[in-house]
Amino acid sequence: MSDSAVLFLELAAIAIVFAGIPLAYLFSRPSLNLFQRLNWTIVFLTFDLIVFGAFTRLSDSGLGCPDWPGCYGTSNPFRAMEQIRLAEAAMPDGPVTEVKAWIEMLHRYLAMTVGALIVLQVGLAVAKAKELGTKAVVGSLGLLVLVCLQGAFGALTVTLKLQPIIVSIHLMLALILLALLTWYAQQPWQESAARADKPLLSGKLLAISFGILFWQVFLGAWVSTNYAVLACPDFPTCMGSFRPETDWANAFTLWRELGLDAQGGAISTIALQTIHWTHRVFAIAVMVVLGYFAWDAWRSAGHTQAVLRRWAIAVVTLLVLQVLTGISNVVFQWPLVAALLHTAGAAALVLCLVRMSAWASWTENLVSPGRIA
Repeated sequence: MSDSAVLFLELAAIAIVFAGIPLAYLFSRPSLNLFQRLNWTIVFLTFDLIVFGAFTRLSDSGLGCPDWPGCYGTSNPFRAMEQIRLAEAAMPDGPVTEVKAWIEMLHRYLAMTVGALIVLQVGLAVAKAKELGTKAVVGSLGLLVLVCLQGAFGALTVTLKLQPIIVSIHLMLALILLALLTWYAQQPWQESAARADKPLLSGKLLAISFGILFWQVFLGAWVSTNYAVLACPDFPTCMGSFRPETDWANAFTLWRELGLDAQGGAISTIALQTIHWTHRVFAIAVMVVLGYFAWDAWRSAGHTQAVLRRWAIAVVTLLVLQVLTGISNVVFQWPLVAALLHTAGAAALVLCLVRMSAWASWTENLVSPGRIA
């Protein structure tokens, strides 16, 4: 058997072991529907994966194991310790250290766990096709394709040495996966769900909110992957000005190596501050649109949909958290906790909007929106 086949089997075994931990918990609670429990477990783990992925990036561990899918051709850093120590001795502050290797591989193990659970989700959807319906099977297969695509971009993140556009797409795909997994989990597959004649929430406003949030998340990812967080070291101004000097061409040239401009030279500080300033200014639009969306949800819910009002409060709370952690990243020079909370807040906003989407399609007196919350 070839070395690559052995590596694949070892990683598959690790994924099965890791996936077995949440599955053991699910099977210990037989009173709840297994399929729905599995779906929400995958949502929870995907959210954790996004936050841990941010920790991997922010701790500079993205190249802790400079090959993929293993670590120096092995399934775990224990077996690659000789190569890791040699790399660490050559570059003590470099991308490869024992701690960074473990952080990177734990991130991959968690990603494999999510993938393994989605494979199980597909199997259950197929096995229960008569009960759940064809859409449940098709949706689960779509999620499997998406998680495989996400894995491919994870590989490119390593092989292309943290190229900013690849890392940014990797994060965006993770948030899209979280959104679709949440949507899938909240579907009443085993119930008849009538459509609303007069939904409580505006589908158009919801779509605009999603669009502006995802664009802002991309801008934030572009700031982070270009290490432009401290390009504007002051707040609320940038380099002492409310209209700092800009370099749009180099700031938003998407296909280029980390730290370089379109011509292959070192990217300028002006381009980096342009990236940062764009994200900061667009945050105002996000606050206005999502704030209005939350207010509209609160007003539409009235006193009959307390759950929807709680989600509206959650959106406003998260918006405030995003502002505070964003400012903290600048004022306190990019502390790890604030940066992680900033990423977690963005993922939580995506989750909140998807959860609230139920009220854009279901009737006020239908049991599903209240039950899924």
